[in-house]
Amino acid sequence: MRLTTKGRFAVTAMIDLGLRQSNGPVTLAAISQRQEISLSYLEQLFGKLRRHELVESTRGPGGGYTLARKARDITVADIILSVDEPLDATQCGGHENCHGEGAQCMTHDLWAALNTRMVEFLDSVSLQKLVDDQLAKGLQVEDKPSVKRALSAMPINKPIRINAPNSVFALGNAFAKN
Repeated sequence: MRLTTKGRFAVTAMIDLGLRQSNGPVTLAAISQRQEISLSYLEQLFGKLRRHELVESTRGPGGGYTLARKARDITVADIILSVDEPLDATQCGGHENCHGEGAQCMTHDLWAALNTRMVEFLDSVSLQKLVDDQLAKGLQVEDKPSVKRALSAMPINKPIRINAPNSVFALGNAFAKN
């Protein structure tokens, strides 16, 4: 059994989100930059996390993602299983047919027991514990998200001051004075 980058990145991104959501929705672009994970990959992962109701999205300016439940109610197993990460050490994928039609390999029960223990362990670790561990290690989380200037929907019309004649007659008068 090997945990792939899909599961690792999903857990890492969820820790980042758990650390920062108290300041409002967190953008995937910000997580991508901080954790050095491809934005398009995060979009795929968060689509799955949203479908499994682990995160909620907010659209528009100031939008992003927040946890759909309290961090203490989300486990590492929830995260990994929601992104379709297989947690199976058996050769047959748990179907008990390692050698074809109903024939188990000699170590099937060993790997099946390992699967059970892995899921039990990952189910015992909450996202809140992982967030607390990062804070205990001294991770500094910015108090406020970076302030972006608000853009107005209405353009600002500033009058243009041109020091030039505004008609043919005024132009003629300007030349007559010279």
